[in-house]
Amino acid sequence: MKFRAAVFFIFIGFLTNAQNSTKELQNKIASIFEENQGDFAIAFKNISEEKDSILINAHENFHAASTMKTPVMIEVFKQASEEKFSLQDSLVIKNDFKSILDGSSYSMELGRDSGEHLYEQIGQKRSIEALVTDMIIYSSNLATNIIIELVDAKNVNKTMREMGARDINVLRGVEDMKAYEAGLSNSTTAYDLMLIFEALANGKAVNAEADKEMLHILQQQKHTDLIPALLPENLKIANKTGWITGVHHDSALIELPDGEKYVLVLLSKNMKDMEAGTKMLAKVSKLIYDHVNNN
Repeated sequence: MKFRAAVFFIFIGFLTNAQNSTKELQNKIASIFEENQGDFAIAFKNISEEKDSILINAHENFHAASTMKTPVMIEVFKQASEEKFSLQDSLVIKNDFKSILDGSSYSMELGRDSGEHLYEQIGQKRSIEALVTDMIIYSSNLATNIIIELVDAKNVNKTMREMGARDINVLRGVEDMKAYEAGLSNSTTAYDLMLIFEALANGKAVNAEADKEMLHILQQQKHTDLIPALLPENLKIANKTGWITGVHHDSALIELPDGEKYVLVLLSKNMKDMEAGTKMLAKVSKLIYDHVNNN
């Protein structure tokens, strides 16, 4: 009995120390946010240790920028699982879309899109899977608009609500300037992005096989200057960034070599010094990694 009691109290001691460590880290990150110009949010959850989480401004709305492309990908895989189409079906690459404001036509600007290679293929066909991959790893806006036209933004929102993400709103494609100027923009919260990455980690976004495929796509991400920037190379990182003027986001599932997993979402807005803000958020990511790794 004495041995069992000793083990119990040792366990309680470890648990208390871990909770204190998380609280101290949360306070440290809150101070870092306050010291930097802009508005910031974090949602962190250690999937391997349910009570190890940090939420700061996690329910505040932010312009989604390209983080909305993860919900769009989930909707694609969901509809494919319902046999509405095959991921190997082809779509014509085009650069002509309709504004959600008045139905008027608009086109994408090459210099504003990071998936430039796709513009050379206008008029040709590519598989849905290839377009989704371009949408995620290169953050191609052209691919995004083609895919949103396929699945419909309303269906993306419906699926997000079914997953418990109440505040993500995917209203439109990218660079619909008339809609933007009318205040119709895609939005998200750090908490909702955390929920959908957790669902992907647990095979509950669509199904185990589809979620594994989506994570494989996310792990090929070319934009790695925020959450992954200061982390060791031996980690599996599935992430999706987003940026516009004054805004730089990242959302990720990180897996350590020992199999421990955590979700981290970092959002920002109203930044005047984008480079300084990005470096600060990368340092916050490293603090979270050190916390998980050391615990």
